[in-house]
Amino acid sequence: MIVVTGATGNVGRPLTQALAEVGEQVTAVSRRAAAVPAGVRHVVADLAEPTGLVPVLDGAKALFLLLSGDLHAAGARPADLIGVAAAAGVRRVVLLSSQGVATRPLDPSRVAMRAVEDALRESGLDWAVLRPGGFASNALAWAQSVRTEGTVAAPFGDVGVPVVDPVDIAGVAAACLLDDRHTGRVYELTGPEVITPRRQAEALAAVLGSPLRFHELTREEARATMTRFVPVELADDTLDIISAPNPAELRISPDVERVLGRAPHPFTEWVTRNIAAFR
Repeated sequence: MIVVTGATGNVGRPLTQALAEVGEQVTAVSRRAAAVPAGVRHVVADLAEPTGLVPVLDGAKALFLLLSGDLHAAGARPADLIGVAAAAGVRRVVLLSSQGVATRPLDPSRVAMRAVEDALRESGLDWAVLRPGGFASNALAWAQSVRTEGTVAAPFGDVGVPVVDPVDIAGVAAACLLDDRHTGRVYELTGPEVITPRRQAEALAAVLGSPLRFHELTREEARATMTRFVPVELADDTLDIISAPNPAELRISPDVERVLGRAPHPFTEWVTRNIAAFR
């Protein structure tokens, strides 16, 4: 049995579907009740309390570990989840980490994530670490303003990064959970091109078939919005990257293609697949 945390989110949902489609027994974990694919067991649990995961992991051979935003906050102990998994008899953990662990190792939220990576490496378990950059699905933050005002509002409109499709992350995660060849590997996951928020808005308008207005937020405006959903440390670290990405953060990684045998999806493909959210 494979346990997938964050199972109803942008990565967890396609991962759960992919594992179920190849006949794996899957337990989907999320904070709230939600629909899951047929044959998948769903459990409501909060990773902020690691011991709550103990009964969920009973009989599990592998765990996909996705840490919610509040587990990046000061005082959180997400590395404890690794010990819980090992004590429960889990043999393999695939951790969704962050590109920033390598590119900005001193940022507060990246230090915390590196501690989780280190705990995993030292656990004696089989492991793989995924380090994605920015997600294409972050554009869903624009859905309401696109539907109601025909507007995309984002900071740093002409500064781009190679955003990655969560379906590609899910595909790599599935491979790591199922195939021993990925044990002990760290994969950096990006999309196939650097794309700015302004160009993302243009791609969205093209698929919608209607024009959109781009409104550039100040850093302070963006921070105020982000900190409604994630800890201040994570918001600040993210804004540092998207305002001035360094060369490592602009690099197009070959790892999606190496693992999946195909190029990563461009942003326009993600938009086409999710356009209903913007109508």
